[in-house]
Order: sequence, then structure tokens, then C-alpha cells
Amino acid sequence: MTNTWRQVLDGIDRHGRLAMVTIAAKRGSSPRDAGARMLVYPDATFTGTIGGGTLEWKAIAMAQAALANPNAPKAETRGFALGPELGQCCGGNVELVLELIERNRRDEIATLAEREASGNITTRGRLVSDQGVVREIVDPTLTPGAAAYTAGVLTEGFGDERRPVYLFGAGHVGRALVLALAPLPFRVTWIDPRPDAFPAYVPANVTTVQAEDPAEVLAKASDGTFVLAVTHSHPLDLAVVAVGLASTRFPYVGVIGSKTKRARFTRQLTEAGIARARVAEMVCPIGALAIHSKLPAVIAATTVVELLERDEALKAGEMPMMGRA
Repeated sequence: MTNTWRQVLDGIDRHGRLAMVTIAAKRGSSPRDAGARMLVYPDATFTGTIGGGTLEWKAIAMAQAALANPNAPKAETRGFALGPELGQCCGGNVELVLELIERNRRDEIATLAEREASGNITTRGRLVSDQGVVREIVDPTLTPGAAAYTAGVLTEGFGDERRPVYLFGAGHVGRALVLALAPLPFRVTWIDPRPDAFPAYVPANVTTVQAEDPAEVLAKASDGTFVLAVTHSHPLDLAVVAVGLASTRFPYVGVIGSKTKRARFTRQLTEAGIARARVAEMVCPIGALAIHSKLPAVIAATTVVELLERDEALKAGEMPMMGRA
């Protein structure tokens, strides 16, 4: 869950109170890792997930019962053996922290939301029955979305863990990609030189930029950005890929196309002086080669799987092969 404290702040402003359920620790197999969390509101709605299934159903029921009980503790833990207790095949054990957060903590929550918005943060907290989780911000040690629970101390990472993607092209495939990326852990900068190329509304994780010069745009991209070219123009696709490959800052540079387009681009990029090894890392065509449909939504779906695989490998410290023959 990204922007956790902003969501908590919005929740207590709307409802006055809410419950936050966090997987604080796990042993063995479980639907989600430590740090997964959900917010449960008094009207029985919720956001986020701790993995679905019986575990999540139990957690929602616990949260609703606590919200309805004025004497419920503000922070408590509950352990579940997923197999014996809940009949889930994962078979591991999870430790949940259930925290009630009320309007009287608004200033504290607002501070956390502000700090989270300015960058990744780590908090360390003690569970206090009549207060909740009493947190302090400490030097960052955990990635966003992670948590650890030891000897009654809950350490949590908050912030934006989304991979930046610079997507060039607002045509049919570009629009399909934006929709496919909307619910996923990516932050998209969407670029097109044409006026009025973008739709009136875009997903919350998308920023639109009207620009003609890929070099100028990509100069502003952070290290680790994924670069995708799906423009209306082959020369513009080539320019995007050339700028992306000329730098070693971008671990994924992909372009829509075919084997013929790849061969042509390979020759032109090499003639332009880009190292052959780097040119070989170009992903063209993007998406799954085994699926031949040219429907924009299908191209987008298979490309997004590719981006997710690359993102996960990089976060695990692996360096997967990029290019395709």
C-alpha cells in the first residue's frame, strides 16, 4: 500500500476512526509478506489487502468488532496458523497487528503523511493498549511496504516503492499501457509531442508531458527508470531508444516493433556509435513473443508482465537479459 498515511488521514477525516491491520511477521508460506496492510472503516468498507481468503475475512471481522467496541484496545496482536486454524493451503504462520486510529491522533498522522510524501521513511513503534502503536521516525532501514516485529517492537517502511516508467506515445498502445499500469507499482511519465494527444483524464500514477525532444525529457528521469517507445513515428521511436541506450542509467529500454524493425534499429544505432553490447540490450519487440495478437490491450498486458518481471529481478539484485534476437 503506497501513500499509507495519506490514506489514513483521509480515512479519519471521513469516518472519524478506522482500523489498520498489518502483517507484522510471518513464518513459512503466506499469501502476503510482512508489511502488507489494509484499512478497515466503520461502514465495513476497506482498502488494501493482506492476501485475501479466510485470513483477510477474519481480519476484517476482527477490525469491525474492535471498531464497534468502545473498550477495545487501541493496539493488539493476533497470530494465525494458516493451515490448522484457517484451512489455507499456504500452511505458514502470520502475526497481525490490529490498530485503532482515531481523530485525536490527526496531527501525528498528518506529520507522518507529510514525511512519507517527501520520501521513504522507517518508523519504530511500541504497541500500547490504550494509545495504539506509538511510533517514532528512525533512520531508513526498511524498504517501503516491509515490516518486522521483534520483542514487541514494530518496525515499518513507508513511502513510494513504484518503479518510474517513461512512456513515449499516446496512441492506442500507449493508452492501453497506461490503463494496464494504473493499479500496479509503477509511476508513469507519459510523453507525446502532439497537442491534444492525451485523454482528458489519466490514472493517478500518471503525469502527462507534451514534449518533442527525448534527450531533454530523459535527462530528467531518475536512475533505474524503464523507458518505453510506442510512438506514432518510427524516427521518434528510434530517437527515444537511442537516448535511452546511450545512457547506462536505464535498465530497460523497449520499443514496439517486429524482428525487421529490430534489425533496422540495431544497424542504425550501431552506426550512430552506441556500443553493440548496449544495443543488444534493446527490447524489441516488447511483450510476449509467443502471443501473436496485435490488439493494443494484449500488447499492453504482455508488456506489463515483462516490466513486472524486470522490476522484481532488479529489486532482488539480479540483472536479467534484456534484448531479444
